[in-house]
Amino acid sequence: MQPQNSQSEAALHAVDYWQVVKNRYGVILMTLLLVFMTAAVITYVMPKKYESTAVVQVKPSTKTIQVFGNETVGAAQMTPQFFATEFEVIRSQLTLKVVVQQLGLVSRWGMTEEEALGTLRAIVDAQNIRGTDLITISVKHTGPVDARDVAKEVYEAYKTRRESKESEAAESGLKELEKALQSQSDVVEEKRKQRDNLLRRAPQTIVDNYLKMNAVGGTESMKAKLEGELQEAQSAIGMIDAKIASISPLTSEELIRQAANDELAGGDLKTLYPEYQEQQRLLDGMKVQGLGRNHPTVKAQAQSVESIYKQLLASCISFKDSLKLKREQRVAEHAELKKRLSELTELSVNERVLLYGLTAAQNDFETTQGMLDKMKERLSTERINIKQPKNLIELHEEPLVSQYPVSPNVTLNLILGAVVGLIFGIGIAFFLEYLDTSVKTLEDVERYLQVPVLAVIPKEVGILHKQSGMSPDAEAYRILRTNIEFNRKNPEDNSLTVVSGGAGEGKSTTLVNLAYICAQGGYTTLMIDADLRRPRLHTFFDINNSVGLTNYLTTELMLEDVILQTPVDNLFFMPSGILPADAAGILNSRRMSELIQDVKQRFDLVLVDSPPILGVSDASVLASEVDLTMIVVQHRKLPRNMLLRVKQSVENVGGNVIGVVLNNVDVRSDSQYQYYTSYYTYYAPAESQMSAPQAPTPSRVSTPTPNTKPSGSNDQLY
Repeated sequence: MQPQNSQSEAALHAVDYWQVVKNRYGVILMTLLLVFMTAAVITYVMPKKYESTAVVQVKPSTKTIQVFGNETVGAAQMTPQFFATEFEVIRSQLTLKVVVQQLGLVSRWGMTEEEALGTLRAIVDAQNIRGTDLITISVKHTGPVDARDVAKEVYEAYKTRRESKESEAAESGLKELEKALQSQSDVVEEKRKQRDNLLRRAPQTIVDNYLKMNAVGGTESMKAKLEGELQEAQSAIGMIDAKIASISPLTSEELIRQAANDELAGGDLKTLYPEYQEQQRLLDGMKVQGLGRNHPTVKAQAQSVESIYKQLLASCISFKDSLKLKREQRVAEHAELKKRLSELTELSVNERVLLYGLTAAQNDFETTQGMLDKMKERLSTERINIKQPKNLIELHEEPLVSQYPVSPNVTLNLILGAVVGLIFGIGIAFFLEYLDTSVKTLEDVERYLQVPVLAVIPKEVGILHKQSGMSPDAEAYRILRTNIEFNRKNPEDNSLTVVSGGAGEGKSTTLVNLAYICAQGGYTTLMIDADLRRPRLHTFFDINNSVGLTNYLTTELMLEDVILQTPVDNLFFMPSGILPADAAGILNSRRMSELIQDVKQRFDLVLVDSPPILGVSDASVLASEVDLTMIVVQHRKLPRNMLLRVKQSVENVGGNVIGVVLNNVDVRSDSQYQYYTSYYTYYAPAESQMSAPQAPTPSRVSTPTPNTKPSGSNDQLY
């Protein structure tokens, strides 16, 4: 249930907001038109500006020269601030100053150089095309040719400045590299001298060992190498001995077969053995074919096989000799390595220190020399690169003379004017609504006056008895009649005065229509026009106002002389009479009190019209004389504090406020009141049920006797 209540409240607030817009639509419309016309006028008087644009691709530095380490690629310089920095460089004073000088803007525009720079700063703009390395240099000016020329010259000035800056940076880097190269050359020469001095002071044996060790990278490396070679020689000797031992007991055929497959065999052995196998296969084939041993072909083939076999035997003997020779070489190499390792191990401490010093000096010299070589190579490369043309700024779209102005944007300005006017108008409407303290809703009446709302009368309701047939608007007064009947605490309270806070709130019309409805319902109703300031009731019935209430109060006239019967059955009227000088004094008299008491006995309902209660004291006097007081409040007219004073004025004289009639409500704009009036037409009588109104022919009648209800006939005394 809670979510539904929240939704209902939200919907109610939305309806309230819409209601404010409907009620103040005139203010909103006027504000909208005013702001819209202001925007249109401003747009019309604004100077027209033309735009020219140059689209360029801005590239970072391709390389940055460094003395040590690797080169830095330009892409690494593409920081998030890169384009923002370039925008400011384009619009900087140094760039724009070149534009002023190149175009002669001082004489061209007829202003000082400072003014020209300020103007350029205002009209030149640079923006990055999102997702690309492109920059748009745009210029807006009242002259299309000037805009084109400035855009083109800004691009040229920026390009020249960027290339000049890049060249200066490269030259500066080369100078630093040359200085570092010279310093490194001095270091290399110093290291070479240190090494040569050590070599001159060292013994020849140390120099020889140094040269040998230098070839392998130092003492420990030399020692490790000798030990490895010694172990390798020992292993090779063992392998040769094993191979000699394995071939000694073999037959000639076995020796040939094994030697041919050995990796140490010579080339002739590896070549002859496959040929021997092929010739032997052919010989075996001939024998299988049945050829005898003495067959010429067989004898020739056998001689060929025998010849190759003898060559293989000779190769095998050479193979054995080569194995012995290789063993002797390996043994000699092993002895030499063992001797060198022993000499290296038996070096003295001083010789080792000297040897290590020579090695360290050589390493330092080689390190510094290698760095010097790299620096020379870098310097040579950079000198070549700096002479190559650099395309750091590339033009992709050349600025042109614009044919149509880009400013002011008429469509956008008018749309913004309409939107701003609408928003401003709605804001004013809600502000006026906030300042408006008049009665707007039934809840306002009941909250501030603490009295019930008896009826809601729609706007532009006419005089009911003058309308043809039964008007649907009469239903509002029937509701009023019913609420009066049920809200009076005492059935004997049948005299009622209708008051309002100010003039023009519709109290007289309300009284006449209420009296008409009550008369239609069978109540003998008397209307007394007690508004002795501006009487109006007689105008509703076209009755002469010369004789009436004031004549009765100031003379000895009888009631029958001042009460008139209207054309409506059961409806009677007492005019105001001649207007007196002291209206309040006449009304505040004993004869007036007696009049009220007398007519209360003769009529079912007595309705007394009165002047506005806040303007004069007459209404207060009447409120004290009658039983009940009904306040007519015009919708959205008087402030709430004024209405509270109306109620207090009635209560201060002892009057009894029965309720409030909310009059002149525009139900078309205030949709919340449609619930009170939407069924009037639906339940209105059909045309066939309506009777034509009687002709307005008022006549004087005799006053009804007390406690006698008239039957409704025009010729009967009440």
